[in-house]
Amino acid sequence: MERHIRDVLIRPLVTEKSTRLMSETNAYTFQVAPDATKVEIRQAVEQVFNVKVLDVRTMWVRGKQRRMGRFVGRRPDWKKAIVKLAPGQRIPIFEGM
Repeated sequence: MERHIRDVLIRPLVTEKSTRLMSETNAYTFQVAPDATKVEIRQAVEQVFNVKVLDVRTMWVRGKQRRMGRFVGRRPDWKKAIVKLAPGQRIPIFEGM
C-alpha cells in the first residue's frame, strides 16, 4: 500500500538549535512518521516544498517522563529528521517563524 506523501511529514520543528542549523548549514528539521524511511522523507520534502535534498539524517527522540500530582506518565517517543538542502534552496514556511 502506497503512503500519501503528506502523511510522512508531521510538522516542522523550530527551535534554537534548528534555527542555527538553518542559517549555518541550510538544514531543516521535521517531525516525521515513525515508520518513514529516509527515501520517503526525501521524496516528501522535494515534492511538497519543490526543493533539492542533498542529505537526510533521522533519529529517535525519547519521550520524557511527566508527573501529574502523584501519577507518573510518559510522553511518546517520536522520530525526527534533519534534511539538508542544496545551496541556494530555501523552504519559505521556516522564514516567517
